[in-house]
Amino acid sequence: MSESPERRHYRRDSRSPQRREYLSKGSGRSSSRRRSPGVGGLPPQPPPPSHRDRDRDRGGDRRGGRERERDNGYGDREGRSGGGPSRRGGGAGYNEKDREEERAVERKRFDDDVKRDDPDRPSSVEPEKPNFGNSGLLAKETNTVKGVVVKYNEPAEARKPTKNWRLYVFKGTEQIDLIHIYRQSAYLIGRDTVVTDIPIAHPSCSKQHAAIQYRQISEKNEFGDVTTSIKPFIIDLESTNGTYVNDQEIPKSRYYELRSSDVIKFGTSSREYVLLHEDA
Repeated sequence: MSESPERRHYRRDSRSPQRREYLSKGSGRSSSRRRSPGVGGLPPQPPPPSHRDRDRDRGGDRRGGRERERDNGYGDREGRSGGGPSRRGGGAGYNEKDREEERAVERKRFDDDVKRDDPDRPSSVEPEKPNFGNSGLLAKETNTVKGVVVKYNEPAEARKPTKNWRLYVFKGTEQIDLIHIYRQSAYLIGRDTVVTDIPIAHPSCSKQHAAIQYRQISEKNEFGDVTTSIKPFIIDLESTNGTYVNDQEIPKSRYYELRSSDVIKFGTSSREYVLLHEDA
């Protein structure tokens, strides 16, 4: 069914007067933009920006300004925390002392934050408590001979012997030396000639290899009577190749009782030390 001319005219003019005016102005701008040849032969100038373009430009300027303010604010904030201009830039006024001060301030701020969050939590850095125990330096000084620290200390029951003990030194079947060991309560044996009383030159022996110690021992007899006597003992000072009595290695760092006619050997040396006293 075809529309009547009156209905088409009514539908075309049914738009509001404001809309018709807007469309007429828009069509005029577009036509003038297309047909304007320019002034004085110059190329045509672009039309002025619309309201939306101006608003968009203003929004970009505002965003750029905020970014610049944010950057400037970061620098100001860093400068304020560093006490003036930023010292992290590696300038001439920034040195190791300033870096340590900043670290100390940051650690204190962290501890304060932890305490604020959990007041019952102890501080991460506790002061070191004083230690009044023995350091061992005094004992080391008193047990030093000519700058060499002696590994062995005599026990409280150390005594001088009442018998004239001797060491007969054999190499094979030949006696090569005689050592009297009754003039003091202990004799240090080893390769170190500075501190030892009985030096041993064999390379398998340690610098401070062993010690012969006389000790006062209390014993009860069959009737319950207590008797005291001074007996010889030997102790291995944790040597590398050990100490042997009658071809048996003795325990390290423990006293081993010696008897008359015992044969002592040190390391892998072939020399034999036979223990005897004058009454034997």
